[in-house]
Amino acid sequence: MFCPAAVTLRASAHQSATSHPSARIETRHIDGENRTVETVCHDPSLPFHGVMLDDYNNTDCLMKQYKGLGPDYYMCSCKEEECNDKLIFTAPRPKGPEIPIILISLLPLLILAVLIISFLYFRLQHQQHLKTGAKSMCPSHDFCDTHAIMNDVDHHESSSAHANSLNHNMELLPIQLDGVVGKGRFAEVYRARLKQKPTSASGANGPFQTVAVKIFPCEEYASWNSEKEIFSDAELRHENVLHFLTAEQRRAEGQYWLITAYHDKGNLQEYLRNHLLSWEQLHKLGGSLARGVAHLHSERTPCGRPKVAIAHRDLKSSNVLVKDDLTCCLCDFGLSLRLDSSMSIDELANSGQVGTARYMAPEVLESRINLENIESFKQTDVYSMALVLWEMTSRCTAIGEVKEYELPFGKLREHPCVDSMKDSVIRDRERPEIPSSWFKHLGIKLMCATIDESWDQDPEARLTAHCVLERLNALQDLDHKQLSQSPEQKVQNV
Repeated sequence: MFCPAAVTLRASAHQSATSHPSARIETRHIDGENRTVETVCHDPSLPFHGVMLDDYNNTDCLMKQYKGLGPDYYMCSCKEEECNDKLIFTAPRPKGPEIPIILISLLPLLILAVLIISFLYFRLQHQQHLKTGAKSMCPSHDFCDTHAIMNDVDHHESSSAHANSLNHNMELLPIQLDGVVGKGRFAEVYRARLKQKPTSASGANGPFQTVAVKIFPCEEYASWNSEKEIFSDAELRHENVLHFLTAEQRRAEGQYWLITAYHDKGNLQEYLRNHLLSWEQLHKLGGSLARGVAHLHSERTPCGRPKVAIAHRDLKSSNVLVKDDLTCCLCDFGLSLRLDSSMSIDELANSGQVGTARYMAPEVLESRINLENIESFKQTDVYSMALVLWEMTSRCTAIGEVKEYELPFGKLREHPCVDSMKDSVIRDRERPEIPSSWFKHLGIKLMCATIDESWDQDPEARLTAHCVLERLNALQDLDHKQLSQSPEQKVQNV
């Protein structure tokens, strides 16, 4: 049976890559130099030297350079007989390392110049706004300019990101893994230390910054690449979305890494299991969760820039992190879907029934999402968010007696299957219990009304994430004493 051919070309002295067992390795004289050429019959559905080749339908062997694999490393694939006899280079190959070295050495200066110019420009704009009394159209938490990025509230996030901007796609970051802090279906998450560049104050070794490293094994390349693509959208950056630093292919270890900010309070599920919330803390956590989801679903940033809406599709309390200031940030975008308006119904249908069964909306459990309306995917997120808001509320001291932490639909087993959830959510139309005793606190009562409208059986009847955010923001405008009064007390006051 015929199989596409794959070819690698590298300098003869560079033999670090592990060859395929059936590969034919030979030396060819190319451009006046001896080059090692490896040819192999290769399955295009598998990575070749850690890279998924996408040109296996070509009739010619068009060589592409892969700088990450070596200083002079090229690969191609093609499907015609003897198509790898002639190696075609689409662009002239560099004769020496002088130009790349010069570019690499100048890159920090170029970035520094861009930062300084951007800072001065936006500083001038800000001063002009102050003079004219104009209100800022861009909240600082949206990271609308370079200055804002470098002065994020979480300093360790911004400094790590700056360090990475000087190393991106050039060399692997100097990271030391400390230990596993979480495990998922596709990857493990490690607490790690990122070594920063030394300064005169820090000495020769330089300081360390704590980061999180999500490590995917080689067979989960697709999951790593999917999440990397979501994170790579610069407009995703937001204070309530996990801060992304970079993605790396660690071929020596046979792994794929995502490097992000680290939050030592852990995920929301574990935090709620071990802590009770005051009303103020519930309002802050819930509001920040809604703000993050609303940002995902929005087609514009708060600054007004165009943005592709994203459906998370696996919202649950274990995929929400708690930051030091007791606000939330969303994480784990491996199942997320970019809601590009150009996507066809077939492409949306092929996205599949994904998520965690306990948090799946009724239409997801029944595989009956309206594929003709991309808003349908956002509606499933709102249902899941309502369950997370219920989890928060159930641990708030304002409800009265607080029970031990319990997942939504707690009577079901730890990992219920789709059929079990269908019986509860669709057949019996069950939802987590909201006792009438919770309504004694006006803020909790209004929170529960929002939750109830967000997990409605009919997707069209649910609130949008933006509406949930507006509802929760409005609670902040109510007087604290008024929120604390029971309905009976409010009647007496009237």
